[in-house]
Amino acid sequence: MHVSHLSLADFRSYARVEVPLDPGVTAFVGPNGQGKTNLVEAVGYLATLGSHRVSSDAPLVRMGADRAIVRAAVVQGERQQLVELELNPGKANRARINRSSQVRPRDVLGIVRTVLFAPEDLALVKGDPGERRRFLDELITTRSPRMAGVRSDYDRVLKQRNTLLKTAALARRHGGRRGAPPARADSSVGADLSTLDVWDQHLARAGAELLAQRFDLIAALRPLADKAYEQLAPGGGPLGLEYRGSAGEVPAAGNREELYGVLLAALGEARRNEIERGVTLVGPHRDDLLLKLGQLPAKGYASHGESWSYALALRLASYELLRAEGNEPVLILDDVFAELDTRRRERLAELVAPGEQVLVTAAVDDDVPGVLAGARYAVSGGTVERVER
Repeated sequence: MHVSHLSLADFRSYARVEVPLDPGVTAFVGPNGQGKTNLVEAVGYLATLGSHRVSSDAPLVRMGADRAIVRAAVVQGERQQLVELELNPGKANRARINRSSQVRPRDVLGIVRTVLFAPEDLALVKGDPGERRRFLDELITTRSPRMAGVRSDYDRVLKQRNTLLKTAALARRHGGRRGAPPARADSSVGADLSTLDVWDQHLARAGAELLAQRFDLIAALRPLADKAYEQLAPGGGPLGLEYRGSAGEVPAAGNREELYGVLLAALGEARRNEIERGVTLVGPHRDDLLLKLGQLPAKGYASHGESWSYALALRLASYELLRAEGNEPVLILDDVFAELDTRRRERLAELVAPGEQVLVTAAVDDDVPGVLAGARYAVSGGTVERVER
């Protein structure tokens, strides 16, 4: 699979730009701040419906514009599709496939598949648990686009349940103040709390599906991550990927009904504490992926170089996993080589060079290893021009 043409309108710094792309390696080269990353960010957005740089769509729309358009022609074997996303901050985004059919944005998931590595990925190792949960869940959705619906359902139920718990917590605090009337047993809050059992069931059902997918993914990634790390930093491993759940001992090999039962029981045990604190304390949204280097946690113990290699190994493992499952993804390396020492730079370049499509950004030509020969684009002042070599 590869992107044969990228078209942007009012996306980031580009009022309009058209970029034809070939299979193999393409490098976008130019000084920082000229829009190189904006191009690969747009490709990544088509694959994940999100940016690797910001958490909302508003910064993606060019200043002064109401909306942005990201459009790409995608080739898979003999088949070509045109996928388009219209970003409307504050409103619902829109999507089209092959121009004529308007669909939900999440329906485009799976048409473009990417694995993107960027300096921000150092947070996979050094950052908070949310970074690692996002890594798992985005890769899960890439493998199985239907999981976008499961994740959406889980987030919706979690929001509703948290609203109910927060209301109950505020009512309790208010009722406990001197001179304040106590909350009535038949109050609307009391009535609402009676629905917690229903919300628990919905949360546990969606959560069990998400947990099952996470466990399956981690099991598949472990050997691939170990191999990738050994290739990048020989003798530096082994790696350890351990799931840390908020629901206590969760059977990684359990079926969905077992996971549902464990989550449901954990929610019941945590209910008193959750009502006091006004927030859901159990579920996949509170879990973490513990990354170990040898016998020690990578976070806090791995050196800067080891952390870079670890993050790279996770992305390369993701890439190899998707390749093995068919429909090879586009590999995006955003300003990565400048951060690596010579040895790691050359090893990484050799590993990715055979990819069906590899998109690279760099500030100068010298940052692109020679083995990554291919198309070059000069990016400067909002223009993207192909350089004949």
